[in-house]
Amino acid sequence: MQKTIFITGASTGIGLSLAEMYQNADYKIYAASRSGFFPNENKNIIPIKLDVNDKKNVSDVVEKFLSEKEKIDVLVCNAGNGIAGAAEDMTLDEVRYQMETNFFGNVNTIQQFLPLLRQQGGGKIIITTSVAGVVPIPFQSVYSASKAAIMMFAEAVALEIKPYNIQICCILPGDTKTNFTAARVFAKNSKSENSPYKARFEKSISKMEHDEQNGMLPEIIARAIFKQIKRKKMRLRVVPRLDYKFICRAFGVLPTRVKMWIVGLLYA
Repeated sequence: MQKTIFITGASTGIGLSLAEMYQNADYKIYAASRSGFFPNENKNIIPIKLDVNDKKNVSDVVEKFLSEKEKIDVLVCNAGNGIAGAAEDMTLDEVRYQMETNFFGNVNTIQQFLPLLRQQGGGKIIITTSVAGVVPIPFQSVYSASKAAIMMFAEAVALEIKPYNIQICCILPGDTKTNFTAARVFAKNSKSENSPYKARFEKSISKMEHDEQNGMLPEIIARAIFKQIKRKKMRLRVVPRLDYKFICRAFGVLPTRVKMWIVGLLYA
């Protein structure tokens, strides 16, 4: 029987790779994005225009599935964005911009789909988070905070929905070669000559961009996601590559001052 996967943020990067990788497999893929655009045609891929930050938009999509008695086996919450800048240089509106999609957008999507998943007797939810949710990244402090927040939310919700046969898995990519680098937004004051952080900020961002563009291909993350989709029991957290897995484990046991020293050497 053909299974269905609903992917947010499916027009680029990891979401696009996941949809394209399995478009010819025995899956029907709903590829959702704000543009509603998908770069190629395939009978197994249905493009959907969806803004995860628009509660009514997501609610309308879920209502449509209910009215058509459509089943969603897997919900992949992949929509996200990034903003960079020193915390002092950010306005609260810029902070809210970051949290809106990475946290509230994911929360909204999960909330809207949970009734459908419960009514159909179960399903899987996979959220693309980040190693930055474990490792504090200077000059991307709010990005790190948004990823840590959605992981804590997911793990708490996993306990709430366990009796309904619904599972949650957080995928934690490290540096990945996608258009995330080019799409990164910069805090308005971050490049001001008056910013006391300007030189360190530019040096830090330069290293991040280099690491991202020499990082993992999005297909690696897509394969990690699909591996969890096929598992009977998903893992709660998955770090796709061995070196990043080591980093995350090390940050779970190292003294705080040692962790901060390491990150400071790299970025601050």
